[in-house]
Parts: sequence; structure tokens; C-alpha cells
Amino acid sequence: MLELEHGFRVVDISARLPPTDGGGENRGPSITADRLEREMHQAGVTKSVVFPPSDPGTGYVAPNNGVARRSVDRPFVAFARINGTQTPGRNATGKLRNAVSRREEHHTSPSDVEKYAYDDRFHGFVLDPAVDGYPDDDILTALEDVDLPVIVRGGTDAPPETLEETLLDRSFPVIVGRFGGHPLNRALMDELIDLLDDYDDCYLETSFVRYREQLERALMEHPDRVFFGSGAPACHPNVAVMEILTLDVSEDLLRRAFSKNACRVVEALTVHADRRI
Repeated sequence: MLELEHGFRVVDISARLPPTDGGGENRGPSITADRLEREMHQAGVTKSVVFPPSDPGTGYVAPNNGVARRSVDRPFVAFARINGTQTPGRNATGKLRNAVSRREEHHTSPSDVEKYAYDDRFHGFVLDPAVDGYPDDDILTALEDVDLPVIVRGGTDAPPETLEETLLDRSFPVIVGRFGGHPLNRALMDELIDLLDDYDDCYLETSFVRYREQLERALMEHPDRVFFGSGAPACHPNVAVMEILTLDVSEDLLRRAFSKNACRVVEALTVHADRRI
């Protein structure tokens, strides 16, 4: 595919990278680190947040370390994937289930959060509630203590109402993937855009958002809260970049979405950080 030519600095907040070139993603396509780097270059993406694919019932220590190792000397910023023991819901059954659930060896612990936070290879966390569950209070407290951004996969299996009761009232930045409406649920996307009025540390990420109305509305109403995400490798970054470039908004709003907003929250994505590679 031909390289895109545009005048914007673009950083990507959402790309999955298997921890090894032989590793695949059970819920989507795999990709090598070299190919991902090449595709990002083709799309004009200067820096990408990468994290391992979700994998139900397993721990993430080895996959996280693999992704961090493969990010060395590449324009990648590694985020650590975490999991939890809790399920959403305030009914009696849900409360009882959460009360008796216990952290097992494959679950993220508070000490794991601290280790990732103080390891300069990692710059934030990722959570897929549909596969990984939700963190318990001890993990949430640890996340507040380290105060790094958390990317959360939003959608019909992790709707805005559930994210609001489990994560959004915490003090760390929460970046909700896919505008909270995957797959292509405009009502949920609009609901999450509305919630931005109530939560100053909540941000939206654009991967797999195919509706111009919701993209333009979020940028116009909340210009500092929208981060570009490609969703690679499931979506080629060229396609994701073009979807933002064709929006009917000002160049200033495009610059905010492509890089300025994310760089305020993830320091490793800044131009200054680029010079240290």
C-alpha cells in the first residue's frame, strides 16, 4: 500500500502486538513487529501504543514482557495488560460472587501494578473487561497510586453504564476504546460522549468507530478528549488515518485528535520522547 502523505504528526493509542512473531491472537489477526512498524510508517504514524492480545484464563506477565522487549529500538510504547476477579452488576448475585472471588496466580496483583509502573518499559495499562473481568478495590487503589493511564475496551459487553460504576470515578486517566460502542453501536457511543461532561479524566479512542456523526460530535463538543487509535492489526492504520482525515472539522481539531491530546496524557508519545529513541 502506498504511503499516506499528510501534514500531521500522528500517534496511535491502540495497536495489538503478539509477544512473539509466532504468537497469534485468539480473537483476531496476528502480525509481526516488523510488519506493524512498516504499516505504521506507511500511514504516517510516528509512535504507537502497543500491548498484547487478550487471552482468557491466562496471566499476562510473560506476554507483557514480550511486547516490551519487542518495542525496544522501535517507535512503540508498551502498555501492560492486566486482568481482575470482579464482574459488573449490583444485584445480590453479582455482589455475592464478587465477595467470594479470590485472586489466583494468573490474576494481576497490586504488586504487579507497582512493578509495571516503576519499570520504564511500560507507560500505562490495558484492560478488556469482556475477557479479563474488572479489577478489585485493591488493584484500583494501586492504579490510583501509580496514576498511569488505563485503556479500557468499551462496547456492548462493557457498556458506558458499567464503566461508570467500576472505573470512571477513579483518579487515574481512563481511555475508553472504540468510543465505548463496539461493535458499531451508535447509541452507546453517544451515551459515552455524554458522560465526558461528568468525568474530566475520561477520554475516547477512535478505533473501529465508523460513524462520522459520532466522531465529529465528540471532536466538536470535547476537542481535548479524543485520541486517534488504529485498532491494528485488525484494521490497517492507513484506513484508520483516512477516516479521521476525511472528517469535516478544522485542522486544529485534527491535530488534537492525531497527537496533541494523547501526548498530554502519555508523555512517551511526545516529540521530546521521540528524540530519545
